[in-house]
Amino acid sequence: MTPSAEPLVVKVGGSLFDRVASLLEIFLEAGRPVLIVPGGGMFADLVRDLGVSGTPAHWMAVAGMEQFGWYIASHGVQPISFVTPPEGVEVLLPYSALRETDPLPHTWDVTSDTVAAWVAQRLKTDLLLLKSVDGIQRRGRILPAVQDPSLACDEVDPLFLPFVFEHGLRALVINGRHDDRVRHALRGESVLGTLIDPRF
Repeated sequence: MTPSAEPLVVKVGGSLFDRVASLLEIFLEAGRPVLIVPGGGMFADLVRDLGVSGTPAHWMAVAGMEQFGWYIASHGVQPISFVTPPEGVEVLLPYSALRETDPLPHTWDVTSDTVAAWVAQRLKTDLLLLKSVDGIQRRGRILPAVQDPSLACDEVDPLFLPFVFEHGLRALVINGRHDDRVRHALRGESVLGTLIDPRF
């Protein structure tokens, strides 16, 4: 990843709901500007369970991200509603920003993964995806890097890799349940996970 003084967009997956307090401590300890993009988690899952699709499902799921964002904010993190470079550790409440620009397709092929990539692209920063998996897998093995934007995988949404490659973003997918991995990634150090860097 980038040198530790530069701003970073960090997507905190909804599956890490129980890890929010610990992750925030690590972000603050790292001493670099971090803009958190919340996952949809249980809130987006409810939309799926209702069987909604298309445009209504898209905005309901984004509203679910916003709910998780408010939960993160309840731990003392500054919430923001516009895509601007972070001053310290902040959490994006994405609904208004996405409604204003409406940059992504209204399909379940787009989740908070691609939303986070869009935020990183807008801010011209690197992206760290924290999930409950060790990285992107193929045939049961963690891929240290991905060079193919058409790679089919379950760890990120279907439009994430094409978006990252199209916009030349640098992204890292790691397991947010391992404190040391998160610390190393925030410092720009090597860590178990999957790097996507279309620039090389």
